[in-house]
Amino acid sequence: MKDHSAFHPQLDKRRRYGTLVAGLLFAATMLGLLVLATLIVDVVTTGSGWLSEQFLTGYPTSSPETSGIWPAIVGSLYLMLIVAATTVPLGVGTALYLEEYAEEGSLKRIIQLNITNLAGVPSVVYGILGLGLFVYLFDMGSSLLAAGLTLSLLVLPIVVISSQEALRSIPQGVRESAFALGATRSQVIWHHLIPMALPGILTGVILSLSRAVGETAPLVLVGASLAINFTPSHLLDDFTALPMLVFQWTEEPGASFQELAAAAIIVLMAFLLLMNMTAILLRNHFEDRLAG
Repeated sequence: MKDHSAFHPQLDKRRRYGTLVAGLLFAATMLGLLVLATLIVDVVTTGSGWLSEQFLTGYPTSSPETSGIWPAIVGSLYLMLIVAATTVPLGVGTALYLEEYAEEGSLKRIIQLNITNLAGVPSVVYGILGLGLFVYLFDMGSSLLAAGLTLSLLVLPIVVISSQEALRSIPQGVRESAFALGATRSQVIWHHLIPMALPGILTGVILSLSRAVGETAPLVLVGASLAINFTPSHLLDDFTALPMLVFQWTEEPGASFQELAAAAIIVLMAFLLLMNMTAILLRNHFEDRLAG
């Protein structure tokens, strides 16, 4: 068989160009992974010596040896509960409306464009919005509720977009078959679309929560405490969170506080890793149920 590539120098040139691009992309990927691995190793080696039961269950103090992060852990968990309670119904409901109810037209395109743009707005802008809207206008003060609602605004566009993608991935034939058998639109949504889209929706929600738990700028702007010696008991209490403690300790003089910040980062990374693993397990669980 003849080698047709000899008669097509342009094809041979494209292959060499493709190989070069693939090599550059691979090198860029390896460089990014190397930098990430270096940072993780540096944080772990710096802060692992401070991890202890006292560190996890203690309260922040002026002495590094007796400082702990328990109020920050509780504050971060409360924030995640507030964000989940607001973004899941609003985000999934918005996605269902846009995909299943809204008619094609200029209004839908404007809404979709704004949601897409809001997903790329810097977090500090949402912090300014939360400061003016929740802290001052609604007089919530520097409370858990104000911070949780601000973070909800931050991740809501992401939840909407991920839920829309999950709904779009469902074949149109599923809807048409259900309608042909006499099902109403609400029955199609509740009994077919939501169960089938649930793996993608849950993955998007949990990854959005993972982003929210690591945000610092909105918390700084709404007035979260850098360090408190109590755990919040209701939604209008003052609070702190893990990113805030990391922010505070990195500003303190002395190597001990820098090591404390590294230890808090390890806990935060473990929290994020746990949430991401939960997203993967839930997605696999519901995909297996649908396949069965």
